[in-house]
Amino acid sequence: MYQEFADRAEFFVIYVREAHASDGWRSKVNETENIHVSTPRTHVERAGVAAACAVKLALRIPVLIDGFDNGVEKQYCGWPDRLYVIDRDGLVAYRSRPGPFGFKPAEAEAALRNLIGPRPAA
Repeated sequence: MYQEFADRAEFFVIYVREAHASDGWRSKVNETENIHVSTPRTHVERAGVAAACAVKLALRIPVLIDGFDNGVEKQYCGWPDRLYVIDRDGLVAYRSRPGPFGFKPAEAEAALRNLIGPRPAA
């Protein structure tokens, strides 16, 4: 979706609070994959964890980092993960259900297609 629409829409991954910190609620998947991330205590630590996550997931989409007040997460209920399509006026055109089960890229893509319309003729 990012590759197809990158010339007509902006895409961002927003890193919010750590979901499976090793000093908090631990994930079996993280244990199995030997991922041990403590809750970041500084902006530098949070940026480092976000960068490591982006590398691990091989993200090509720009990654933004929520502040320690978790303002974006609170505003958009983005935890554990959600997909949003937001129009030019800042209105939510699509909001997925919470992930991982509500994470449905095909639904977000349909909303995006509906919002931006067909590709202009060359």
